[in-house]
Amino acid sequence: MSIKTICIYGAGALGGAIAVKLANQAGTDATISVVARGTHLDAIRDKGLSLREADAERPLNVRLTATDDPGTLPPQDLVITGLKGHQLAPAAEGIAGLLKEGTRVVMILNGIPWWYFHRDAESRHAELQFDELDPGGRLWRLIGPERVIGCVAYQGAEVINPGEIQLANNGRFVLGEPSGEMSADLKAIAGLLTGAGLNIVRTPVIRDEIWSKLMGNAAFNPISALTRALMTDIMADPPLFAMVGKVMNEVRAVGEALGARFSMTVEQRLEQSRHIGGVRTSMLQDLIGGKALEITPLVGMVAALGRLTAVPTPVSETILVLVTQLDRENQRGR
Repeated sequence: MSIKTICIYGAGALGGAIAVKLANQAGTDATISVVARGTHLDAIRDKGLSLREADAERPLNVRLTATDDPGTLPPQDLVITGLKGHQLAPAAEGIAGLLKEGTRVVMILNGIPWWYFHRDAESRHAELQFDELDPGGRLWRLIGPERVIGCVAYQGAEVINPGEIQLANNGRFVLGEPSGEMSADLKAIAGLLTGAGLNIVRTPVIRDEIWSKLMGNAAFNPISALTRALMTDIMADPPLFAMVGKVMNEVRAVGEALGARFSMTVEQRLEQSRHIGGVRTSMLQDLIGGKALEITPLVGMVAALGRLTAVPTPVSETILVLVTQLDRENQRGR
């Protein structure tokens, strides 16, 4: 595919970081634009978008087209979404307006994505849709799962000030077609992002990667929001540590029932988590910022898919009830 126009739809922490890296790429002739909102958009328009990379001496700063109205942008060759799962459906029409024949959409998402069962050969539930993830099937209808390239990000990032993004580590991004094909489009997009200085991995089993990351996200995100604890605090507290392990076991059981293969045991994943450090999870960041929490893709779908596969998920269901009420109270408190 020829990639001359790229829109980052949702230029927050991860989306904004990718936008800076692409715009800063030496020798690129692609036009980069971003869709953002609020004070973050104002800052980007006023002084550009800045990225502080891990271990870098000075930030990168780029000037690019920034808008809160995607209708002002022309159709794109590539759209990369930095929105969270619960933000996608309201943006469906805006994203759809950027599409033309051949446009691909890279969706960076945590948890179970709306397109999960598209061309799924492992679960026996191919093309199943969930209204919880895609109300009224708007994403499926307006964007289409056939355009999607899945992306699982192992990259800590945070908007530290309007227009300023900080990376916590030098992470990686795993890209894959829902069909498992190692397509020419996948190769072209991976090459573009690699050329921009991002650590990109292509995989024929993107769903395995989704479940592998969800094993941590489904535990740490809601528990951190409920307790306001950093990762180090959770791992150091025996009851919380035990709860994390129970959630991970439930996630693994549901994933395996749908055909996913895990490269790590729960014990190995827990040991790995001990080394993450004093990180605030994305859900804790959103809670503190008064934003709506990303609950359904991370926790709600573990319970829903547990019911689909007849796998018990009692701890996840309890956490779901609590964090849902926390979100209501937090939004009411605004």
